[in-house]
Parts: sequence; C-alpha cells; structure tokens
Amino acid sequence: MDSAPRPARSIPVAYILIAAFAAALGLWFGQRVMKAPSPPSLHNAVLYPSPRAVPDFHLTQANGKPLTLGNWRGHWNVVYIGYVSCPDVCPTTLATFKSVWHEMQERKLAANFQFDFISVDPQRDTPELLAKYVAFFSPDFIAATGSDEELERVARSLGLLYSRSIDAKGNIEVDHSGSAVIIDPNGQLVGMFRPPFSASDMLTDLTTLVAAH
Repeated sequence: MDSAPRPARSIPVAYILIAAFAAALGLWFGQRVMKAPSPPSLHNAVLYPSPRAVPDFHLTQANGKPLTLGNWRGHWNVVYIGYVSCPDVCPTTLATFKSVWHEMQERKLAANFQFDFISVDPQRDTPELLAKYVAFFSPDFIAATGSDEELERVARSLGLLYSRSIDAKGNIEVDHSGSAVIIDPNGQLVGMFRPPFSASDMLTDLTTLVAAH
C-alpha cells in the first residue's frame, strides 16, 4: 500500500468567488430585512442610541408617599429637577408642562404620562411648600425630594447636575441642569428635552413616542 501523503486538492477560484458573492449577498439581504426600525422624527426631544437603566431610588413625595423607580413604570415620565425659590427657569418650565398637560387631558392622552418635579433644595422645600408650589401648575404633577445621597443618586443616573452653595450674605444659591429627561414605561432613561422648551413641540414629540412604542 502506498503510504506517501496525497497532495491537497486545490479549490477552483470560481468556487471561491461564488462563495464570496453568496456571503456578501446574504449579508446585504440580512441587513435589508433585519434592519432595526428608524427612530421617530422628533422636534425638541433628543433620544439616546439605546435605553439606559435607572437604579432604584427612594424619594418622598409632597403627600408623604414614597417615590421610587416603580412609580415611573407603566407610563411615560418627564422628570425635571429644580427648587421652589428658583426665580426663572423652574416656573417657566413648569408653566410649559402645564400647557402640555392641559392639551393631553383634552386629547384623552393623560393616562399615558406623568410629570415629576424633584426639588434639589430639601432643607428649604418642605412637603407643604412643595405641594403648594406644584399644585399651582397642576395638582396632577408629582413633587418630591429627599436626602442629598438619594438626590445625587437620581440626578447622576439621569445625567443631570445640581449644586448648592452659600453666598457672602449667607443665602443659599442653587444651580441645576435645565433639561427635562424622558423615562419610558419600562423605567428606563431614553432621552431628554433641551431648553428652550416649546409646549407644542413637546406635546408632538411625546405623542409620537407613544405611537412608536
């Protein structure tokens, strides 16, 4: 019996070209068929490439009930951080939310949404003061605050910033992000509204997100 090794059989170049063409065709077809849906066209909102998980937290609402991540599940949420004695951007933003909320109620869409105002000035913003302040815009809005540890946890997870300092006269000064973040019904951070806010654009974007999901 001949024990000498047999020479390897060469694969015809034509076969290689056909296989490469078939692989490329399959990749192209897969991309066409399996392509992810395009994100919805929005006016004022900016969506992240993918949803971001939000760790659980524990704040206290103005009515004494807890506000946790579970309260953000089951509907869309627009969350804004600020403080009661804010002289300009907070009342202006909440007034915009009020206009959006009123139109949502008119269109029977309110059950899909929740607006949350989180105070980052817990030493001054008592539950009574928070409740009165937010109710001026809408009694349906959620107002909450908590310890700095919890507030920092929430703000950081939402990509928002705030700081408090004491000026030369002993007055408390608060700085905070001006954006409002969007939480989807799964309790995930999906995007934000950046100022300047437009009530009509915000309403259109939120209804578009509901329709797209």
